[in-house]
Amino acid sequence: MKITMKINLLKSLVLASALGIIPSGLAQTNLPTLSGARITFAEPDFDFGKVDSGTPVKHDFVFTNTGDQVLEVTGVRPGCGCTTAGDWDKKVEPGKTGKIPIQFNSSGYGGQVHKTVFVTCNDSTRSNLTLNLQGTIWKVFDVTPMYAIFNLTSEEQTNQIQVVKIVNNDEQPATLTDPASNNQAFTTELKTVREGKEFELRVTVNSSQISGNISGTITVKTSSPKMPEISFTAFAMLQPLLTVNPPQFTLPGGPLPGEARYAVTIQNNSTNLLVLSEPVINLPGADVQLKETQTGRTFSLSVNFPAGFQAQPGQTIEAVVKSSLSKIPLIKVPVIQPLPPPAVHSTSSVAPPSPGAVSPVALQK
Repeated sequence: MKITMKINLLKSLVLASALGIIPSGLAQTNLPTLSGARITFAEPDFDFGKVDSGTPVKHDFVFTNTGDQVLEVTGVRPGCGCTTAGDWDKKVEPGKTGKIPIQFNSSGYGGQVHKTVFVTCNDSTRSNLTLNLQGTIWKVFDVTPMYAIFNLTSEEQTNQIQVVKIVNNDEQPATLTDPASNNQAFTTELKTVREGKEFELRVTVNSSQISGNISGTITVKTSSPKMPEISFTAFAMLQPLLTVNPPQFTLPGGPLPGEARYAVTIQNNSTNLLVLSEPVINLPGADVQLKETQTGRTFSLSVNFPAGFQAQPGQTIEAVVKSSLSKIPLIKVPVIQPLPPPAVHSTSSVAPPSPGAVSPVALQK
C-alpha cells in the first residue's frame, strides 16, 4: 500500500513538473530531477486581487530548474506595453531557483484585466511558456465605451450621436460639469441619469466639418478629489462611398506567357444597397466577369487576360462597370503593366583595315 502511494506521488510530481507547476505544500527539494534543463514555476498564474486604478502591480514569478543541466531563460516578452519585465535570472543551476519580476501599470484601466507574459528557455520539452497576471482595477468613474467612434461616408450630411455612460463607483455622490471638446467637429451634452451616480454624455459629430480621419479629446470636470477630471477620445473616420482593393489590375511585365486571371474587390460603404452591372474592358480577347459576394455590399470584378498580352506605350486599358450610385455612375479600374526593357543595339562598329593600310601601332614603331 505504501509502495503504491509513493509510486503515485512520484508520477504526480513528474507530471506536475512537466507542466511547469510545483504543487502547493511540497518542498522544492522533494521534486524529482529530470534529464536536461527543466523549468518549473511555483505559480504561473497570479491573481493580484483588487487595486485602485493607477496603482502599479508588481509580482515575481519564481521558477526552479528541476533538471540536471543549466537552465537558460533566453527571453521574457510581455503581451502589451503596459506590462514590463525587470532583470530576470537568465541562468539557473540544477536544483536552484530564479525569478522573473513583472510590473503592470494599471493607469487608465478599469474592471477585470488579464495580461500575459511570454517566456522562452532551453527546456527542450517546454521552450515557450505563458505567464498570466489578472485581477480587478477599481476606478472612481467607469466610462463606457472608452472611445466614441464614428464611421461616416461622404453621402451623410447629418449629425451622428454617440452616448458615453459614466458611472460613479465611489460611496460619495459626485457632480459632473463643463463637458468640452478640443475639436470643433465634436460637440457634447451632459445628462444626469441617477443623481450623483450615473450620467450620460452625448457626443455629436458634424460630418460637414470632416475630411479624412479626425480625433478629439473630450473632458468633463468632476467634484471628486480622487479624479477631478474625466477624459476620453472621440474618433471620426470618413470613408469613401466605394472602395476598390486593389485599386487597379497590376500585371507582371509581358508578354504574358499564358492566360492570367486577376480580380479586385469592390466594397460598398454607403447606407444604400449597391447594384453593379454591364462589366466591360477595352481589351480584345480579354474576358471580364462580375460576381456579387454579399448582396448590395461586396463584389468581385475579375478579368481573364489573354496569353501574349503586352500593354503598349500610351495605351489606356481599363475595366468599367456601371453603378447604381448617382454620385459614382461608373467604376473604372485601370490595367497597369510595365513595358518591356528596350532592346540594346550596338551604335558603334570597327571596320576592318583596308588592304595596304598602316596601323597606328606600326606608325609608333
